[in-house]
Amino acid sequence: MIVTVASYKGGVGKSTTALHLAAVLNARGPTVVIDGDPNRSASGWAKRGALPFKVVDERQASRVVRDDRPEHMVIDTAARPSREDLEALAGGCDMLVLPTTPDALALDALMATVETLQAIGTARFRILLTIVPPKPSRDGDDARALISEAGLPVFAGSVRRLSAFQKAALAGCVVSEVKDPRAADGWGDYEAVGRELLS
Repeated sequence: MIVTVASYKGGVGKSTTALHLAAVLNARGPTVVIDGDPNRSASGWAKRGALPFKVVDERQASRVVRDDRPEHMVIDTAARPSREDLEALAGGCDMLVLPTTPDALALDALMATVETLQAIGTARFRILLTIVPPKPSRDGDDARALISEAGLPVFAGSVRRLSAFQKAALAGCVVSEVKDPRAADGWGDYEAVGRELLS
């Protein structure tokens, strides 16, 4: 499976999503992450610790794919992809995952991305709500309702806002490996999303 994670807006958990979906896929077969973001967030995360899969930049991707023959690839992309970028990304993957936080600015950027995808005629995308604040906040529920009312495909699962993800980034590991009372919740969120991807 080839999964691409893309967003017009930064700060929505794009690299976190790419790495954690890769960890879920890696449990089912060898997986590689291709870091196509000029910020190299995924590569920096990997260098700080030991992830259970390879993270390479796009210049190394063809060699790694040829030599390692991974079963799955997850591509972390640059923010603000152009129409041409989105067309190439959507055409080159099995699923385009669009992470968004449940706030107005992120949702506006998401809708701009979706409009572009619809204009180029692709339906291979699904929206993932990330960094969702805890109850009693209704931001996550309100954003899901807005996305659903627009008739857009959205993952049933969402990813909660947890400090365990920052700890994982600092340690260079996936969230399931950090010592935090909520780490298992964060891992469970991505496992649920991974099951949806594979179903």
